[in-house]
Amino acid sequence: MIPTPLLAKEACLPNPGCAPSAPFGTLPSCPPPLVHPLRALAWLVTVAAGLASLLLLLAILAAIPVLNLIALGTMLEAEGRVVRSGRLRDGIPFAGALPRLGAVVVGTWIWLLVIRLVAQAAADAALVDPGGPTARAWAAGRAATGIIVGLHLLAALFSGGSFLSFFRPIRNGRRLLAALRRGTAWSDASAALRQVVEAVQPWQLFSLGARGFVGAFLWLLVPTILFSALRDTTKPAGVLLTLIGGALLAVVLSWVPFLQARFAAENRLAVFRDLAAVRELWRRAPIVMLLALAILYGLSLPLYLFKIVAAPRDAVLFLTPIFILTIYPARLAIAWATHRAATRPTRRWLLLRWPVTAILIPLLVLYVFLLFFTPAIDALGRRALFDHHALLLPTPF
Repeated sequence: MIPTPLLAKEACLPNPGCAPSAPFGTLPSCPPPLVHPLRALAWLVTVAAGLASLLLLLAILAAIPVLNLIALGTMLEAEGRVVRSGRLRDGIPFAGALPRLGAVVVGTWIWLLVIRLVAQAAADAALVDPGGPTARAWAAGRAATGIIVGLHLLAALFSGGSFLSFFRPIRNGRRLLAALRRGTAWSDASAALRQVVEAVQPWQLFSLGARGFVGAFLWLLVPTILFSALRDTTKPAGVLLTLIGGALLAVVLSWVPFLQARFAAENRLAVFRDLAAVRELWRRAPIVMLLALAILYGLSLPLYLFKIVAAPRDAVLFLTPIFILTIYPARLAIAWATHRAATRPTRRWLLLRWPVTAILIPLLVLYVFLLFFTPAIDALGRRALFDHHALLLPTPF
């Protein structure tokens, strides 16, 4: 056994220096479907809409340079929470806000659908009777609908953004007018926005993502440089460097995911130097760690197929949701395996660890072997070897 704890769980949870937990909260429980079927259905719809909206938000952040570190930090925060608790549901980001976020999305979509229907009717009237009284009436109705719906959505958001608030225009209007008369509308809106920013803690997520990126990148840098050294197959030096780099990369890829998971849980860069802890984790739970690595790299390898053609910058947004959906669950699997190994009191038998290690080695060699050919299909060539989407930024380019 190593003298230091595998996971400083008790020291980490109350420590303000640990990874932020405020952005996540707790997902409200679903009402009993048999007792309150409509409430349960509304809960399901709003949570699903909230998850879809969250995916879109992370995809947008992942497509923007520098801000993509916030997306990485969000995934690391989820990973750290699962490492500490062992519950996969703790890896849902902004869980406490999902029903409200989903309510805002669904309510806004319904009223935007009204605008779209009126606009479509106005367009049809303009085709049937261009310049006629009917077309002019529908055009005026389209403008009026846009203004009224816009004011209604503003009042609904000011009233809290609950699902029912999108269908109480009179009540919302009274609240907004009362705040305007008191002169507190701007201060109330500013306070609500400040509360959201304090809950999300974007700067802490950015810091977590940046440090997690640097820690993993430094481990991967030298092996990847050596692995990409081959330019001419007739030169033995280049072939030898590539083989050495491939061997080193296979070894590094076996422990960096768990170093990063422990960093996410403890928020200490020094964790990236603690290889002894990862080896001890492997001795305690080799099977679950093997499965987690297989999920991580098995899901990340097909992502290179989406990079055959260099997409325009404005088209990257269509690819980043795929990367988020693929990498996020794999990171949670790594986190769960780390928790499982860290909380297991004893080591597995040596006769069990050796066969599992014998399975891991060829799997990593196969992954590195397939990774060697990615520059041939990647639009950016050899830079593809440095991307390491499973451990670094969840973005194609």
